[in-house]
Amino acid sequence: MKSRSLIGVCLALTATLLAPFARACTGITLRARDGAVVYGRTLEWGAFDMKSRLMYVPRGHEFVGATPDGKPGFRWKTQYGIVGIDVLEKGILADGINEAGMAIGLFYHPGYADYGKYDPQDAAHTIAPTQVVNYLLSRCATVGEVREAMSKVDVAPVVEKALGFPAPIHVIATEPSGKAVVIEFLEGEVVILDNPLGVITNAPTFEWHMTNLRNYINLSPVAIPKTRVGPVDFKPLGAGSGMIGLPGDFTPPSRFVRAVAFSVTARPTRDGPETLYEVLRILDNFNVPVGAAEGSDDDTPHKGTGALRSATLWTSASDTKNRLFYYHTQHNRRVRMVDLKRIDFTSFDKIVYRPLDPEKTQDIQDVTLNAPAKGER
Repeated sequence: MKSRSLIGVCLALTATLLAPFARACTGITLRARDGAVVYGRTLEWGAFDMKSRLMYVPRGHEFVGATPDGKPGFRWKTQYGIVGIDVLEKGILADGINEAGMAIGLFYHPGYADYGKYDPQDAAHTIAPTQVVNYLLSRCATVGEVREAMSKVDVAPVVEKALGFPAPIHVIATEPSGKAVVIEFLEGEVVILDNPLGVITNAPTFEWHMTNLRNYINLSPVAIPKTRVGPVDFKPLGAGSGMIGLPGDFTPPSRFVRAVAFSVTARPTRDGPETLYEVLRILDNFNVPVGAAEGSDDDTPHKGTGALRSATLWTSASDTKNRLFYYHTQHNRRVRMVDLKRIDFTSFDKIVYRPLDPEKTQDIQDVTLNAPAKGER
């Protein structure tokens, strides 16, 4: 009986500790020598499949803001065509890029996002937290315009049915020049801060993460030199000694530090395509394996029937200079690309969705035929 109780306590504790893995999203930004800026991110959600789709938004599409009491909210039309990825099959953009090269991502911010009280008299200026990315991508080409756009709307605590409460979010917006801002909702106020490092994770606040970096200013890509202790010389055990002390867990503070360390020491890249490769390589370090504690929604996780294969559901990247949107998924790590320059966003008049994975299988190339033939030397 005691043994069972102990096991139960351990499982409960493990579930509590690992639950945040379900929303362990990480975003980074790199710049190429030719000026191309590539922003990329992972999306983690281990509780259930977010049923994401590739989403195309035309110019001139009208959105209507949601409100807590169901009244029609703020109305706006898209100035720029958008390509991105939605969640919950509701047209909620979690990440995307517009024709102007503005890239914006939504990140979970539990315990800190506070939208304040909703005033029904302000319904006509109100949008839901889950509409912030849609709103900004459809209207903004620069971070200056992002600041102005946020001053024109009220973000209210609209309950998201899939969660049972208002989605706690914060947002990163990156323009083609590389300027970036983080938008947070703290104690009922909108807080917009410059993000010179282009990195974002989750809780606590962005300012806290930036302050916490002071604890890691000793980190370096340069190895620690050998040290003499008395009559004995000691050398580091292999490469990487300059990064001793780098946190390796999946908590948001540790991921933030790691993302900064990897992005600011990344190898130089010549252009957007080469920078994309580096962004995706770095983000591979933040993939979270799915486990029982993440709450897989299926008992057959390897049969391709819609079960979660990873808590990292997908990874996306936006080349803001060349107007290219990339992604790969938990089911297929082949990178797919959409070139916004080749799309006429006036040729269709409603939002169009496409599956991220027409088939939920890994695209594997069979190279057996390249094996040496009998007698080949």
